[in-house]
Parts: sequence; C-alpha cells; structure tokens
Amino acid sequence: MFVRRLRISLRGWGGVGAMALACVLALAFVLMLPLTQSHGEGGDVGTGGRGLATGRQARADSCVDAQAQNQTWAPSGADGPTIDAIKARKGAARKLVVGVDQNSYRWGYRNPNNSGGDLEGFDIDLVHRIAQDILGDANDVTFKAIPTSQRIPALQQGRVDMVVRTMTITCARLDDVAFSAPYFKTGQQVLAPKSSPITGYNATLADKRVCTAASSTALDDVTADRKSGRVPSSVAVTVVPNQLDCLVRLQLGEVDAVITDGALAASQAAQDPTVELKGPAFTTEYYGVAMNQKATDLVRRVNQILVDYRADGWQASYTKWLSATLGADSTASKPPAPQYLRKS
Repeated sequence: MFVRRLRISLRGWGGVGAMALACVLALAFVLMLPLTQSHGEGGDVGTGGRGLATGRQARADSCVDAQAQNQTWAPSGADGPTIDAIKARKGAARKLVVGVDQNSYRWGYRNPNNSGGDLEGFDIDLVHRIAQDILGDANDVTFKAIPTSQRIPALQQGRVDMVVRTMTITCARLDDVAFSAPYFKTGQQVLAPKSSPITGYNATLADKRVCTAASSTALDDVTADRKSGRVPSSVAVTVVPNQLDCLVRLQLGEVDAVITDGALAASQAAQDPTVELKGPAFTTEYYGVAMNQKATDLVRRVNQILVDYRADGWQASYTKWLSATLGADSTASKPPAPQYLRKS
C-alpha cells in the first residue's frame, strides 16, 4: 500500500515530487546553510548577531502576535548605510543577497520543466521587484537557499541581506530580526491523507503523529496547545529542518499529518493528490520580508516598494502562482492596510 501511495503522490506533480523526495532525503541531516546561486556570486554581507530565539515569549514592550505585523518603520525611498553598502559591492558581487526556499511549490521552487533552472514563485517575484528598485536590475540577485530553521541565523550572521521565505511576523522574531509590513495573509492548517479520520486541528489528532518544521510558528502553536489542552496531549510531534521534509514524511507514512501555513499546505496538496487540507485555519498570520535589526533604511525602502507592489504587481503574481491552489479570489490572502508603529 505504501509503495502504491507514494508512486501515486509523486506522479501527481509531474516528477517534481520525485525531485523533492530525492533532495530532501539527501539533505535531511544537513543543517548548514546551503548556497544556491541564481544570478551571480555573494559572500558574507554583514556582521554576526545574537543566537536564535525559541518560543513565543512576550516582549518587554507588550507586543502581541495579533498586532506584530504593525511593528515596522514607515516607508521611505531614501538610501541609507545598508543600501549604500549593497550598492558599493564590486563586479559580480554587486547583488542583493536573499535567503529563499527552493522547494516550496509556487512560492520558491525550481521548476524541472524550466530548462534554465531559475527559481520561480510568488516570493521570487517579490525579490525581483525589490532588486529592480534598489539596484536597477530585477536579476541583480544572489539567491541562497536556506532551511526554515536557518532564516534568523542567516540574517544575524550576515549571510543574507534579507529573507523572503513565507516567514510569519511574530513578536518573538521581532526580538531578533526586523520585518517589513506584511505582504501576505494566511493561517495554520492541517494537511493529511484524504482517507484519514483527522478532521482538523481538534480532538481527532489524539494519538496521531504530526510533523512541523523547526523554528516555525506551527511548532510553537502545537507545543503550546498540547499544554493548554486545545489539542490532545497525546499528539506526537516530529520536527524537521525544512517544511517540505514534512510532506515527504507524510508520503512515507512516518507521520499522520502536517501542520503548516495554509498557503503552503495548499501548494503541497497540489503536489500530491492523495492529501488534502483538513478543517479551517486556526490562526491568522502575516508574511513579511525579514531583515537585520540594524538595517532600518533597508526596511523602510522595502516598505516603500511594497506600497507600490500592492498596487501594481501583487495581484498579477497571485494570479500566476497561487490562484490554482488558493482560488481566483485573492481577498482572503491580501494583507491589511499597513500600519507603521515602530519608532526606534
């Protein structure tokens, strides 16, 4: 049964599932930052920082996650020290260095049917728009593929200028990195086989094995909710470095369900016709572009770019990449009108 189910699931995405399986299993034990270059070369781009924070602790300034997306600086088109340093890079190194995913279907992935092998997806479109504005060429980008667990360390250690990788804005993360205004709205959901008795994020998860990615909001949620009783304490949690690893574990029968952002889960369901979303979203979350805490000018610049992008570009990218999995009506995915409450 397992062999037949895995064969069906991998056939469901025209070979990309097979590619993902091979890549993920090969990298399952690798936690170092993998380098994937798409347009040029890039080395370290900043200085080191603090260690990775865990959990969803309250911040001293009384930040709450429901309003965390408002904790960013007002837009500005002006250059500053961070942008000046990016522009001062010489030769082939004069690129915007961005941490992305290369395995999230329709968000940031390598299409095996594309002979060029370039990264594609909703997040990738936004990266190109940012590079166009700052450096004058949408292709002036060095992409670095990073696992979910390495998004914050990559910024703190100066390996990337920014991370555009379906990263939820939370208060805990704001202690370690700065975020732009939100560019996408989503929520946590459960992904499981169509034949599964699981009906959502509820009592049907009792005695089930669920998979989440390290340093993800899904891991924070299920850890807290097992303690509070929102979900049964008998839920067993498997934690992996990369979110896509969870889909592979599900296909292999090693877990019973995946908990992740609904936007990502919908794309994974598109890869594998034997799985589906179970129940409604049980959180509301917003994706933002993450940057180093000291890069105030870069945050302001990205916020200015997002003002223009929301008006001209966002919808076209949604229609191209996400309408097939999330529906033609993008209303539920549009971020709210931005607020810029951060002053220091």
